[in-house]
Amino acid sequence: MNVQRSRWVALVVLCAGMLMIVLDTTVVNVALPSIQSDLGFTPAGLAWVVNAYLISFGGLLLLVGRLGDLIGRRRVFLAGLALFTGASLLCGLSTSEVMLIAARFLQGVGGALTSAVILGMIVTLFPEPRMQAKAIGVYAFVASAGGAVGLLAGGLLTEAISWHWIFFVNIPIGVVTGVLAKRLIPYQAGIGLRHGADVPGAVLITSALMLGVYTIVKPAAELGWTAPRTVVPAAVVVALLTGFVVRQRKAANPLIPLRIFRSRNVTGANIVQVLGAAGMFGTFFLGSLYLQKTLGYDPLRIGLAFLPVTVVMGTLSVRYTERLINSFGARRTMVAGLALMAVGLAAFTVAPVGGSYPVHVLPVLVLLGTGAGLSFPALMAVSMSDVDTADAGFASGLVNTTAQVGGAIGLAVLATLSATRTGELGRAGHGTAEALTGGYHLAFGVAAALVGAAIVVVLAILPNDRRATPEPVETVEPAGCEEPAYAEAA
Repeated sequence: MNVQRSRWVALVVLCAGMLMIVLDTTVVNVALPSIQSDLGFTPAGLAWVVNAYLISFGGLLLLVGRLGDLIGRRRVFLAGLALFTGASLLCGLSTSEVMLIAARFLQGVGGALTSAVILGMIVTLFPEPRMQAKAIGVYAFVASAGGAVGLLAGGLLTEAISWHWIFFVNIPIGVVTGVLAKRLIPYQAGIGLRHGADVPGAVLITSALMLGVYTIVKPAAELGWTAPRTVVPAAVVVALLTGFVVRQRKAANPLIPLRIFRSRNVTGANIVQVLGAAGMFGTFFLGSLYLQKTLGYDPLRIGLAFLPVTVVMGTLSVRYTERLINSFGARRTMVAGLALMAVGLAAFTVAPVGGSYPVHVLPVLVLLGTGAGLSFPALMAVSMSDVDTADAGFASGLVNTTAQVGGAIGLAVLATLSATRTGELGRAGHGTAEALTGGYHLAFGVAAALVGAAIVVVLAILPNDRRATPEPVETVEPAGCEEPAYAEAA
C-alpha cells in the first residue's frame, strides 16, 4: 500500500471512530421513551441519560486535546476507543437507572478521548493544502451529518430489536476501528508531559467546563437563566475560568498555550463555531418534536425524514466543497453556507400545524444540509490554520469543545424559549398543537438569528483571503517523535 493510499485509509479509520461518537449523541434521543418504560425512569431522571454523557464529554475535550499533544494522539485515540466500547457494553447491559447513567458518563469520557485528537491527526496526516481541505471536508461531513444518521439508526434499532442495541452496535465498530487504527495510523510520541504537565490548570479547566455544561443542561434549561440555582454555578464557572487564565499566564509549562488565540483565524472560527452550533444543534431536537407532536411521525419516520440532510451534506462535503473553497476561498464559502442555513431556519418559522413534509419540511432540510455541507468544512479548515504541529491536538480539542458548548447553550436556550412560548399560547386559549408549533416557530427564529450573528463574525474577524486552505502545518516533528511509519500499513 503506497503512502498516499495509506493516508486515506487512515482517514477512513479516524472518521469511523468519529462517526461512532457523533451517532451516540443523537441515537439515544429516539430510544428515550423505551428506556423510560423499561427501567422505570422518572422524567427528571431520564434527562440524565443525555446529560451525563454531555457533561463528561464537553468537560474533558480541551484537556484531552492537549493531552494528545503531550503523550501522543494515537495513544489517546486508542484509549478513548477502548473506554467508549467498554462503556457501550455496560450501557447495553444496564438494568437500573444508576447503572445506565454511570455507564453514559464513562461513554462521555471515552468519546472525549477519541474525538478531541482526530482533527489534529488529520492535519498532520495531510500537510498539503489541497489534500488537507479534502480530508477535512470528509471529517466535517461525518462530524455534522452523524446526528441525522443517529436519528435513523436509533429508530431502526429501537423498533426492530430493542433500545439495548443502540449501545451494543458500538462494540464491533469500536473493536474493528481500534485494530485498524493501531495498524494504519502512524505513531507519534508527543512532546512530553514536561512541556505541559500543569496539574492545577488541568483541574481548573476541567472543573469549569464540566460545571458549565451541567449548568446549561440542568438548572438553566429547567429553571431559566436568572434563577439563583443557575446564577450561582455560572458565577463559579467564571471564577474557575478566570483562575485558569491567570494560571496559564504564569505557569512555566502551561497546559494550554494561550498564544494560539492571537490568531484571528483560530479565534474567529471558534466564535463562529459556538454561534453556528447554538443555532443548528436544536434543529434535530425541535424538528423531531415538530414531526412527532404536530405531524404524528413515529421514530423510524423521523429518522427517514432527516435523511436528506445527510445526503446533501455528504455530497457537498466529500465531492464539491473542497473545489469551491479552492476557487473562492474558505471565508466566502463559509458565508454562503451560513446564509443558506439561516434562510432554512427562518423558513421553518412558518411551518403550519397541519404542515406537509414535501412542502414545509423537505425544502428546509435541503437548505440546512447544503449550508452545513458548505460551511462546516471551511470552518474546520480555518480553525486549524496558523497552528503548529505541537499545538494541533489542542486546536482540535478546542473546535470540538466550542461545538459542544455552543450546542448545549443553543439547545438549552431554544428549548426554554419554545416551552415558554408554548405555555403562553396555551394560557391564551390556543390548542395544544397550535401552541407547540408557535413555540417551535420562536425557537427557529432565534436559531436563524444566531447563525446570522455567525455571518457577522466571519465578515468582521476572519481575513478576506482567497486561499482555500491554511498554510501547510509544519511537518517537522517535535523532539521525541518518530517519522510517520506508513510502512506498517503496507
